[in-house]
Amino acid sequence: MSDIESTARRIHEQFSDHLDITEDDVRERLERLVTDYKVPMDEARRSVENHYLDEAGLERDEIGQGGNDTVQVEDVDEPEQWVDLTAKVVELWEPRSDSVAQVGLLGDPTGTIKFTKWAKSDLETIEEGKTYRFGNVVTDEYQGRYSVKLNRTTTITEVDEEFEVGDNETDVEGALVDMQSGSGLIKRCPEEDCTRVLQNGRCSEHGEVEGEFDLRIKGVLDDGREVHEVIFDEEATEDLTGITLDEAQQMAMDALDTTVVADEMAAKILGKYYRVTGPTFGRYVLANETVELDGPSDAEAVLIRARSI
Repeated sequence: MSDIESTARRIHEQFSDHLDITEDDVRERLERLVTDYKVPMDEARRSVENHYLDEAGLERDEIGQGGNDTVQVEDVDEPEQWVDLTAKVVELWEPRSDSVAQVGLLGDPTGTIKFTKWAKSDLETIEEGKTYRFGNVVTDEYQGRYSVKLNRTTTITEVDEEFEVGDNETDVEGALVDMQSGSGLIKRCPEEDCTRVLQNGRCSEHGEVEGEFDLRIKGVLDDGREVHEVIFDEEATEDLTGITLDEAQQMAMDALDTTVVADEMAAKILGKYYRVTGPTFGRYVLANETVELDGPSDAEAVLIRARSI
C-alpha cells in the first residue's frame, strides 16, 4: 500500500463518523497536493485534515486516531502522535491560564513528562500520587521538551499499579564543537497551544504566521569518545552566551539578518568545555544546568583532536 493510500485510509477513519466522504475523496485531495503541487506528505496530510475539520466544525482534539501505540515516557520523542500510556501523577502545579484545568508531571519507570489537561476537555480531576491509564493523548514538543496533552477524547482510568518513577536526568560533558541549524534567534508559531519553530515564516500546522522571537541553541558536545546533542532553551542560552532576547533582536535589526546572532553566539562558546545536566528526551539532553570547565583531560583532548582530523 502506498503512503498516499495508507494516509487516505487513516484520515477517512478519523472523519467517516462526522462527514459523508469516501476514501477515494480523501486520496484525490492528497494526490493533488503531493503529486501536482509537490507538497511534502506530512504537510499534505495536515492540510487535508484541517480542511475536513473546518467542514465538520470540529477541533483537532475532538477526533481520535484509533489503534494507538502504548508507550512509556522515554518513547515520546516526536510531536503530534496519538498514544496511550500508564503513569503516576508525580506533581501538580497551579495553571497559569484559565484554559488549563490541570498541569503537572507524569512519571513511569523510564522517566517523567509534563502533561496539560485543557479546561474545555471537561475530563475528571486526577490526583497527585495516583496511577492512571491515559488513553488517546497527544504528544507535543517545546524547545526539545516533550509533553502530552489530555483532550476531549482522552480516557482516564485509575489503576492499582505500583512502580518507582524513573529519573531520566543525566550529566554529559565535552567540548562544544558545533551549533546545529535552528540555533540562535528563531521564531515560533504564536497560535494557542502551538510552539513550533517557523520555517521561512511558515508553521507546519498553521501556515504563514507572524511568529514570536525566541532563543535556542542546538549544540554538540564531544568528549573524545562520543558526541552528545544538547538543547539550550531561552534562559539557558542567555546564561551560556550572555546575549539576551532583546539584545539578539536588536543585533538582527541592525544587521537586517538574524543569522548574525548565531554567529555571535558561536564565537563566544564554540571550542569551550562544558558539563551539562538535564533530562534526556529522544537524542537530546535538555540543559537545566551548565558549568564551564577548564578543559578535558590530556587523553580526552587527544581523542577530540583525532576526531577532528
